[in-house]
Amino acid sequence: MRSAICIALALVSACAYAQETPTEREAAAGILRQIDELEKSLNVPAMVARLTAADPQRDQAVARAKQLMDSELLAMADDITRHPEIGFQENRSVKILADYLRAHNFDVEMGVANLPTAFVARWKGNKGAPNLGIILEYDALRGTKGAFHGDQHSAQGPVGIAAAVAIVEFLGRTHQPGSVTVYGTPGEEMMPPEAKTQMFDAGVFNGADVIVRSHAVGSTSRPAPGFGTCCMNIVGAKYTFSGAPAHQLAAWEGRNALEAVIHMFNNIDSVRSNIRPEARIQGIITEGGAAPNVVPDKTAADFYIRYPDEVYLKQVTAFVDNAAKAAALSTGTKVKIDHYGQDHDGISVATLSELGFAYMKKYGAQKVNAEPGRPQGFEETGSVSSKIPGLGFTAYSSNFANHTYGMEQDALTDVGHQGFTVDAEAMTALLYDFATHADYRDAVKREFSAIQKLFGDYLAALEKIYRVPTVPEP
Repeated sequence: MRSAICIALALVSACAYAQETPTEREAAAGILRQIDELEKSLNVPAMVARLTAADPQRDQAVARAKQLMDSELLAMADDITRHPEIGFQENRSVKILADYLRAHNFDVEMGVANLPTAFVARWKGNKGAPNLGIILEYDALRGTKGAFHGDQHSAQGPVGIAAAVAIVEFLGRTHQPGSVTVYGTPGEEMMPPEAKTQMFDAGVFNGADVIVRSHAVGSTSRPAPGFGTCCMNIVGAKYTFSGAPAHQLAAWEGRNALEAVIHMFNNIDSVRSNIRPEARIQGIITEGGAAPNVVPDKTAADFYIRYPDEVYLKQVTAFVDNAAKAAALSTGTKVKIDHYGQDHDGISVATLSELGFAYMKKYGAQKVNAEPGRPQGFEETGSVSSKIPGLGFTAYSSNFANHTYGMEQDALTDVGHQGFTVDAEAMTALLYDFATHADYRDAVKREFSAIQKLFGDYLAALEKIYRVPTVPEP
């Protein structure tokens, strides 16, 4: 009873502080109260206690996932870790994953959504609802020393495959209705394109009732119910400046595109005081000219423009676009603006996150954070997780922060291996419950639909708050 009360209190506390800025909390105050009431009505602690009780068939499926990890799939994860491939170039990794799925009774369709390293694998025994989806990622980070798995995406494929195979074997053995679909999603760490959004727009995820995935973390955690993202809302934007070449000793005969891109960065710095402090504008110059003695006639800069919500993000993006336009105007150059990708808020639900968290603890996850983190979708883009309920499993798997060489090394050690195995076991257990308990599926759907509507109300409230000042004619 005491643990159930603690979970309930933790959910209320997390919801009260779900949004990151004072403005967001003001806009969301009434909406967050409605989420609190929704969570109380669902009585998630009692649901978790009932579902995690003894169940020999669930335990058999979980044991199978662990056996696959121990005997084959941890070795596969290590192999992919040692052969990192950056986004959209993951040909070796994809072949390893796809071949394994084919060998375990899955039909694999490669190159979905016009993405050569994206795939969909469907169990050959699929028989209707519920439709269980599993996302696999396999891309490495770009680094100055070369590609590296500093986010341990190398293990996400093996983890998801262990759960997929364990569940389809259970469904086949018991003749339980249900379908399993595995989604291979490339290039999570880079845009363009935004792979999951492109796949979503192409209808790849149509029909999924729930989607799960795993991801490396420095402590075992789960999100609170609500809407948000792990890494703020993002616009990926490229600014390409065009000038005219000339000899540097007669530079007045040309137009300097390098000066233009430098002015752009200076222009952004000059308006930071007029932009809300939570914004992050992160840019690099990707092309700066060809030779010191030639006036650069083409340069380019790549930016991630971030803000905690997508509504004010539009204003921040306009500031950056205008900084580029002003730089081009002042240097006599021209600029092309390409907003090539967007990551927005997703939705998290306690019916999934609390059950997944309970299973991670049950199967031995270490460094457990007792209270829920901020709400966030199960994948970074928001395009999928704001439309389909799901959960990202996050058992502790590294002593280092994300995007580090230390996290890559931990993927090859006991700390990584234990975390990956816990994720596979917990993922299998949750999918088992979703497949076998209609009342549980109904509760997930009810919670997700309610929060989805409240998310729309929240965005509408923010639109009213973020007013753009009227600047009079001089």
